[in-house]
Amino acid sequence: MSSDGPTGSMAHVEVDCGRWLGALRRIWTSFGHDELNWASTPRGRRNLSAIRAFAEAPYTVRAHNLFTSGPGRGLPHWSSGNVYHEVPGADGATAAAYDWSIFDSVFDAWVEAGMRPIVELGFCPRALVPDAAEIAFTPMPSAYGPYEAGLWAWPPRDHRRWHDLVAATVRHACARYGAETVRQWYWELWNEPDIFYWKGTPEEYCALYDVTAAAVTGVLPEAAVGGPATTGGGARFLDGFLAHCADGPNAATGGRGARLDFVSFHTKGASFRPWRTYGRLGPSGVERGERASPSTHKMLREIRENLAVAARHPGAAALPVLVDECDASVPAHWGVYDNPNFAYRNTEYYPVFQAQLMAKILDLDGLALPRVEAATTWSWYMEGDRFFEGTRSLFTAGDLPTPLLGAYRMLARLPARRLVVASDRARGLRALDEPDAPPEVDGLAATDGSARVAALVWHHCDDQYHAGLAAVEVAIRRLPFAGRPCMVRHFRIDRDHSNGHSAWVAAGRPQDPGPGQLAALQERAGLERFAPDEALEHAPADLTLRFDLPRPGLSLVEVEAM
Repeated sequence: MSSDGPTGSMAHVEVDCGRWLGALRRIWTSFGHDELNWASTPRGRRNLSAIRAFAEAPYTVRAHNLFTSGPGRGLPHWSSGNVYHEVPGADGATAAAYDWSIFDSVFDAWVEAGMRPIVELGFCPRALVPDAAEIAFTPMPSAYGPYEAGLWAWPPRDHRRWHDLVAATVRHACARYGAETVRQWYWELWNEPDIFYWKGTPEEYCALYDVTAAAVTGVLPEAAVGGPATTGGGARFLDGFLAHCADGPNAATGGRGARLDFVSFHTKGASFRPWRTYGRLGPSGVERGERASPSTHKMLREIRENLAVAARHPGAAALPVLVDECDASVPAHWGVYDNPNFAYRNTEYYPVFQAQLMAKILDLDGLALPRVEAATTWSWYMEGDRFFEGTRSLFTAGDLPTPLLGAYRMLARLPARRLVVASDRARGLRALDEPDAPPEVDGLAATDGSARVAALVWHHCDDQYHAGLAAVEVAIRRLPFAGRPCMVRHFRIDRDHSNGHSAWVAAGRPQDPGPGQLAALQERAGLERFAPDEALEHAPADLTLRFDLPRPGLSLVEVEAM
């Protein structure tokens, strides 16, 4: 373990309670997953309740495959809402028929947990796949058929039936949950149409968007409809889509331009190669392949590039932006048994990475670009996973929270008004174009303006294999409750604190822990204090704390008037 900074030096972080940056926007209150059907399983409902228990605001939630046909059995990276069907009609032609059973179970679970869906309208139902659609397919025991192999990615063959499907979905949601609730949702067409998820052309996507927007707003005029949910590298597709929404021929109305209430795109921090190495298994996964880690630099570059595209279109520049897949690496469903680089998902590295990333996305406000309103972690849980499989999850087997969930618990404890933070070890906006920047000590702080101040301080670099240690001084200036009694609390996420994975490793990596053992792991997975709470009879005007912070490590310091 190395020491960061000059020998004997200390990192200085200063929080100024007298300098507010405005409301602290909760961009992190958002998650999503591929497997739609896992929202309503017993595990899914328990995990939704766990998030609701600490959430400081309603989380948005997004999932794939709402319109995909299938038996409703979620598998890693696959699921099905199975809504749309065609049956013989009275005149000999086929008629549309809708099955809401899966929709109701999933959306009931989300609404009951206080979530706000980002309703991803896709993919193509089997009955709407064009007759001419073809895909190379060899029947195998591990593959159902050509539809599952990719025919779902084709544009639907009938715009009228697609329009009616979308309209029926909005109408059903309003009838079941009430229009007031559904007005708070987002309605988005498809997922990542700039890559293999879409087998049509950009022009065909824009036409289908016109039809979709007309269907949504025709039922609920106040609904928020948008897209195109492109990849981080899809700036060209995004540019064309926004130009179409501004003044392109509208396939639904015959006019020019299309309704657009939000812009969405994605970013990923790494794609390890090879994804799967097929080596021997072990506690850390296979033992070959290049060492690699997620890149903050890559993610911020992709976000900036796409925000710059939106800024060039006057009609989009002021709209909310959803980065509704904002992930450190892909894919979600592979882990340490596929490639050892996915090990970071189990450890304290991931919550530290995510916390500093959220702060840096907020800092992009200083670049006069459109503002990100949601940065969605595409993380949930995996049915059938082993303990700490290393998938991109908030919960591992046994409903045990991963360390990543601890970052969201910490972020939830930050008050409403963001404060200015200065650090002599910060990278800041000036270093956004420096992919090999040195380790960072920096923070995110907030206050309620009268009785509470909290500072989140991290020690991070984009290398999961490079540990370190920093002596840190946190100075909180101009406390708003100076002279009153107060309580100082210090929570920590590192290898030894708030870390169910470390506790699981120390217990011998059990794959079938008994009830007592699992309860002990659950306790270690919650937020733990780094130091005992300290009551001060008279809060000083300036409060200084000094402590060592390992890398990766995350401290939350709270000062509250009593």
